[in-house]
Parts: sequence; C-alpha cells; structure tokens
Amino acid sequence: MAFRLNDEEKKFLLQLARKTIKNFLDGRVEKEEKYFSENLKTETGAFVTLHKQGELRGCIGYVTGFKPLQEAVQDLAISAAFNDPRFPPLAKDEFERIDLEISVLTPLERVSSISEIKIGRDGLLIKRPPYEGLLLPQVATEYDWDVQTFLEHTCRKAGLPPDAWKEENTEIWKFSAIIFSEKEMGLNR
Repeated sequence: MAFRLNDEEKKFLLQLARKTIKNFLDGRVEKEEKYFSENLKTETGAFVTLHKQGELRGCIGYVTGFKPLQEAVQDLAISAAFNDPRFPPLAKDEFERIDLEISVLTPLERVSSISEIKIGRDGLLIKRPPYEGLLLPQVATEYDWDVQTFLEHTCRKAGLPPDAWKEENTEIWKFSAIIFSEKEMGLNR
C-alpha cells in the first residue's frame, strides 16, 4: 500500500514548519517531541519549499528518509529559510509574506527508458558522480516542460551539460511526491 497523509497530518506539518521558522527567527529552538500520528514517524525523503509573492525563496530537502518525517520537516524548514545558498537568510520582515509547501517523496526508481517519465507525476534525479541534481515533480508542470526539457534542466541543476542524460554513465532516477501547501490547505496566517 502506498504511503499517504490525510489532511490533518498535512496541516500539522505545514503549521509545524511555520512555527519552527518563527521560533528560529525569535531565537528559540524547540523540537516538537510528540508525534501527531504514526505516519509522521515514517522515514521518507522530503523537501520544504518557501515562496514569496509566487517566487521561489528557498528549497531544501532529503532525497531519501533517514529520520522521521516530523523531524525532517522541522530541520528542512530551518534549512530552506536560512541555509539555501541561492538566497540570503530569511529576514523577520519577510516571514508573513512567505508561503510554505512540503513535498514528501516516494522511494527512487531507476529509469531505463525516458518513456517511463510522466510530467506532473514524476520528479527527477540525475547522477553522474560526483555530480547530482534533483528537480521536484511540480517544477516541470510549473514551467510547462516536456520530458526532454525536464531532463535537460535536471542535468543543468547537477552541473552537467544539458544533454548529459543521453550518456551511458549518467543515471536517471524518478520519484513521485505528496505535495501540499498552505494555500492549498486553506491555512491563513
């Protein structure tokens, strides 16, 4: 049976991510010890994404699970807000203008043919050691990319030439995700 989260679990994780960022801005670090549900003890890959006025403001994640989802979301909320090297740390005056999104990843599956990739369902991970790049499923949809364009951008994210996905020594992996946001869940701050 596939891993699922109900609406209450999704809302809890979004509220937890927001509270964690707020506490960090206020100089407090508090870990939520009590688990809202058994699902939140599951070790799974996850990403926390911040948007400000519709634009990316930070995104950090774990491709595979090595700690309970609840703990991962707390760690990733802080990392996305304050440690994404593409952006300056989140300032207090930005806090009320960010929208949070969480992506909970399924296990990675090796792709043997690009015909296995479905836009809107799959995210991609391109590997050619020491290079590696990942794009979440929603990225291709947001930019209206086809499969080839998605592969090219994932290669660029890995620091590889856009056509590196065609080379034999490049690994292509896919995954899907449970994606939910404050906006979608009706969480008004």
